[in-house]
Amino acid sequence: MGFFFLSNTILQIAILAVLITASKCLVHGAETPRLSIITDKEALISFKSGIDPETLGPLLTWDQTLSPCNWTGVWCNDKVGARVVELDLAGFGLKGSISPHIGNLSFLRSLQLQNNQLMGTFPNQLDNLFRLRVLNMSFNSIQGMVPQNISHCTELEILDLEKNEISGRIPEELSSLAKLQVLNLGRNLLFGSIPPSLANLSSLVSLNLGTNKLGGMIPGDLSRLQKLKQLDLTINNLTGTVPPSIYNMSSLVELALASNDLWGRIPYNVGDTLPNLLVFNFCINKFSGTIPGSLHNLTRIKGIRMAHNLLHGTVPPGLGNLPELQIYNIGFNRIVGVGDNGLDFLTSLTNSTRLNFLAVDGNLLEGVIPESIGNLSKVLSILYMGGNRIHGGIPASIGHLTGLTLLNLSYNSISHGIPQEIGNLVELLSLGLAGNNISGKIPTSLGSLKNLINIDLSGNELEGTIPTSFENFQRLLSFDLSRNKLNGSIPKEILNLRSLSTHLNLSNNLLTGPLPQEIGTLDSLVAVDLSNNGLSETIPDSIGSCKSLEKLLMANNMFTGLIPDSLSELKGLETLDISSNKLSGSIPDSLQKLQGLQSLNLSFNDLEGEVPVGGVFANLSGIYLEEYGMGEKPSTAGDVYSYGITLLELFTGKSPTHGSFTGDLSLKKWVQTAVATNVDQVSDPGLVRTNSSLSDDVQPITPEAQTDCSIAVLGVGLACTVDLPDGRISMRDALCKLKSIRENLFKPDHARKTKNMVWASKKPSTVGDAYSFGITLLELFTGRRPTHESFTGDLSLNKWVLMALATNVDQVLDPVLVPTDSSLSYDGQSIAPEAQCDCLIGILGIGLSCAVDSPDGRISMRDALCKLRSIRETLLKT
Repeated sequence: MGFFFLSNTILQIAILAVLITASKCLVHGAETPRLSIITDKEALISFKSGIDPETLGPLLTWDQTLSPCNWTGVWCNDKVGARVVELDLAGFGLKGSISPHIGNLSFLRSLQLQNNQLMGTFPNQLDNLFRLRVLNMSFNSIQGMVPQNISHCTELEILDLEKNEISGRIPEELSSLAKLQVLNLGRNLLFGSIPPSLANLSSLVSLNLGTNKLGGMIPGDLSRLQKLKQLDLTINNLTGTVPPSIYNMSSLVELALASNDLWGRIPYNVGDTLPNLLVFNFCINKFSGTIPGSLHNLTRIKGIRMAHNLLHGTVPPGLGNLPELQIYNIGFNRIVGVGDNGLDFLTSLTNSTRLNFLAVDGNLLEGVIPESIGNLSKVLSILYMGGNRIHGGIPASIGHLTGLTLLNLSYNSISHGIPQEIGNLVELLSLGLAGNNISGKIPTSLGSLKNLINIDLSGNELEGTIPTSFENFQRLLSFDLSRNKLNGSIPKEILNLRSLSTHLNLSNNLLTGPLPQEIGTLDSLVAVDLSNNGLSETIPDSIGSCKSLEKLLMANNMFTGLIPDSLSELKGLETLDISSNKLSGSIPDSLQKLQGLQSLNLSFNDLEGEVPVGGVFANLSGIYLEEYGMGEKPSTAGDVYSYGITLLELFTGKSPTHGSFTGDLSLKKWVQTAVATNVDQVSDPGLVRTNSSLSDDVQPITPEAQTDCSIAVLGVGLACTVDLPDGRISMRDALCKLKSIRENLFKPDHARKTKNMVWASKKPSTVGDAYSFGITLLELFTGRRPTHESFTGDLSLNKWVLMALATNVDQVLDPVLVPTDSSLSYDGQSIAPEAQCDCLIGILGIGLSCAVDSPDGRISMRDALCKLRSIRETLLKT
């Protein structure tokens, strides 16, 4: 009887335990009352059912007649009753969602689902996996937030959720995972600040929060993580200075804070306080001071990256102490190197035999490239040295760097010829020598660079013919030989490069002869620029086979014959400029089909007949035909004329086609007459001030002075639009006169010189005029000259305006021009201050577009004038 009672009690206890277990499982959505290998199997089958059948792949071997312990990616442990302890499906390409039944794998210690295509959110049931040590779901497309209840998995050592679409804030609850060694939440959409409570993760070795949207300051508490080796906070919105305590985390092996908004000086002794550092990445911030010389004492360091900051001074000594160095990037700072030996620090790097990335571009380095450059690492793959003040020639020894895939020496003052030895760099993918003073012929040895994807030799003094050996560039995407002195014809061989897809630019050379029919082979090319050469004969019909063309520029050549109908086949064409040639006949009606066309210039040809009125011609404002005088070829005279007409329009409010201009009366004649009698008759009522509200920094500007200013501006407009092109003033003279008018109106310091103008550059053409026009616009509408004392260091007029456009444009607008009320009016109706501000912002934008540093990036004078007209029309319509 006693035995029965005891057995009955044991049975009751067992039943009670089962009931408790069952109730717990039911709370979390399990379907079975007892967890076992059977429920493990059911959980895995449920997981499989959530996967797209087309991506099951290895999971097709999951035979339900077999134990799951025999399935691909599943591991069991017999010591715990043959329960599933590890599920590793990494890299299987699985697409689908994660079943909540995965929470029934209660003995699971490792769950690795990385490198798949899993979507959806994290199931709440993950917190059932209280034995879990490794959770890796990186490189998927999981959304939602980091689950707070993951903190119940107190055995977790690795939590890796990198490269998903996880949003929200970093949960404070993570700080309770006392055994966590790796926390990787990088490359997600997390926002908010970094919780200081993460400093409680005392076992943490690696913390990666990079590539998110985190803001605020870096918590100094993180320095309490005494075991931390990797700290990656790159590509966020972090601000402020780096807490000094971070620089004392002696355990750190990698410190990466790149691409934030951090500032302050980097301690010079950072290499002493972080003696174990192998990776130092502070790129793209606002750090100031000098390069910490102590970094060059870390003999095991592999990466030093400080590009795009405000660092100054010279490259400190010690580069010869870094045999393990792989990356050295100090580009786009204010690093100086003075005299012919300013680049001698490169010689020290010859001891770094593992160096594969070297960038010193965008600094103030002077000197000649040392012959020792050929002794750099044989594995050197990328070499950036552009945008400095390097002079002299390119050493022949550069041909020893046979591992190079990218060589960029653009925008320096390098002279002499291109050494034949560059042809030895057979691994080269990109060659940039643009914007130098390189002379002589292009060596045929460059044809050996069969892997080239990009070649840019523009803006030099190269002469001779284009080598036919360039036909070997069968992988080439972009090809730029513009702004040189190349002569001869265009070799048909380079027009057989079917890989060309970005651009082909041969403009501003001395090329002659016909455009070969082979141009039609380039059916993937987006942009072609052949302008400003001496090309002749007819435009080949095969041009219509370039189906991908968006921009076709062939102005200022000697093309004859008809405009080919085949141009209408270029359905994606946005810009077509065949002006200033000797084309004859009529404009083909078929061009009306080019619905994507935004700018069409056919001026200065011998065209005749009627202009099509349908299709794109009905709506396109950027058409240049008779307006600049067909049949003439006055170079920039057309731009000057258009500029003058625009000035007259802006200051009178009537267009040249106004209904009052009948008979012999035109806009120009009307203004010539009025300037001599009563200028108020022609001044735009919206611009006429009725009081003395205009003022400069010191005193009011009288209405008389304002009237004198208006008369002078109209005079400049008239001087630009005289009937004979030879009688018109130049664009530069017009801009100078406008500057003088403004100076007389506001009386600034006349002794200062404008440092950013390009009046004396060698080949400014209309590009220099556009730059000067842009600077003039910025001066006129900000009231500040490029030489203003506030522009120190890297700050210039352009950058000052650009930053303000993104934040607060009122900071840069001349107070004289900022509307404080609705006093401006047009046609009896007031113009709102908001519309006036929009107008001013638009004008500043045009100024910036004209004055970008790279000539190729500037908009043309004609585009600028069209945009100004559009802004004025928009203003008056409001």
